[in-house]
Order: sequence, then structure tokens, then C-alpha cells
Amino acid sequence: MSNDLTDVTPLPRQQRQALTALGSLRDDIAILTAIALRTDRALRAVLGEIRAMHAQHSRLANRVRDLETQP
Repeated sequence: MSNDLTDVTPLPRQQRQALTALGSLRDDIAILTAIALRTDRALRAVLGEIRAMHAQHSRLANRVRDLETQP
């Protein structure tokens, strides 16, 4: 029967290692989420700038067209 006993002495150490790894993964996820959100905000800002530049170009083209049609 003594062969059927399980040694549980390494369990606390293994639990600490698992909790440390979990904390590290949690930090990694927080960092990657921040990077993704920052990239998303940058992309939205660039898209806004492109829209503003397009509107500015359209206004300029209209003004040039008006000047070209004047006698």
C-alpha cells in the first residue's frame, strides 16, 4: 500500500510557479492590449487627416475650376 501514496510536497512550489506565470501572462496581455489600442487610435487619427486633406483638395479643385471658367 505504501506504493499508492502520492507525494504532495512539491505542490506548493508548483502552485507558486503557476501563479507567477499567470501574473506574467496577465502583464503581457495588458501590454499587448495597450499596443493594439494605441495602434487603433493612430489609425483613426491618420484616417481623419486623410479625410481632411481630401476635403481641402476638393475645395482647392473647385476654386481652380471657378477661376478657369471665369472670362
